[in-house]
Amino acid sequence: MSAVNQASSRALRPAKAAEKLGIGLSTLWAKAKNQADFPKPVKTGPRTTIFLEQELDAYLAMCAAARKA
Repeated sequence: MSAVNQASSRALRPAKAAEKLGIGLSTLWAKAKNQADFPKPVKTGPRTTIFLEQELDAYLAMCAAARKA
């Protein structure tokens, strides 16, 4: 990822990522584990995990495009 893309992508904790997607926290984790096209979590520390907002936005766009097709 280029420096420009990194700067524009915010890190969201799992609860905020779930809120952004309009799903529950357990559903977020289930999708991350079971759906190949769902954004994967990034482990940033021993007890810290994030999702990249840019990847979540791309996932939402993909879902919207699939719905229109």
